[in-house]
Amino acid sequence: MPKLILVPTPIGNLEDITLRAIRILEETELIFAEDTRVTKKLLNHLNIQKTVYPFHAHNEHKALSVALDRIKTNTTTVLVSDAGTPGISDPGFLLVRACLEEGIDIECLPGPVALIPALVASGFPCDKFVFEGFLPHKKGRQTRLKIIAEETRTVVLYESPHRLVKCLGQIEEFMGGERKVCVAREISKMFEEYKRGTAAEVKAYYEAHPPKGEIVIVIEGKHE
Repeated sequence: MPKLILVPTPIGNLEDITLRAIRILEETELIFAEDTRVTKKLLNHLNIQKTVYPFHAHNEHKALSVALDRIKTNTTTVLVSDAGTPGISDPGFLLVRACLEEGIDIECLPGPVALIPALVASGFPCDKFVFEGFLPHKKGRQTRLKIIAEETRTVVLYESPHRLVKCLGQIEEFMGGERKVCVAREISKMFEEYKRGTAAEVKAYYEAHPPKGEIVIVIEGKHE
């Protein structure tokens, strides 16, 4: 019976990969990756020699049937993303759904994902939270921000560094400058950084210190 295994990969520090993930990568017959170059660097670091096929946002619809045919002819196939858990704000959902429709078993290993350390280290309640992923760039963005403004649970967003200041400005606009946020940057990497404060304070900081790297924004829920 063929099986697709989703294997989380480090979001920064390569020591964060699990022993089980390494074993699965060593044993699998086939690997699909968001970016084959990124995955090959990880495999080389782990001294694992495997053929890696691309499956990313630019080819997932076109490559779906080809991928399914390959998965059906192997006992185990692995899907990885560039960093973190496949399917969380990156390609992979279509392949998982298609495999389930074909009766192919799905297994997902626990492992790295940026939203959890950002949430836990923010200092905001994390017993209940909402993950919004990336907000729409244009159409529907203001609608989402208005909904988030009324959310009483902690909200977690992903954002690109060049949009961070704009996003913080919109949080200030739609939720008030006193709404507290935490920006987590470069989690687990050398220049890991957490900036906590009001939306206005954190926005001012990043206006003066243009950010680089991977960004997670955690927003305090609206007080009831």
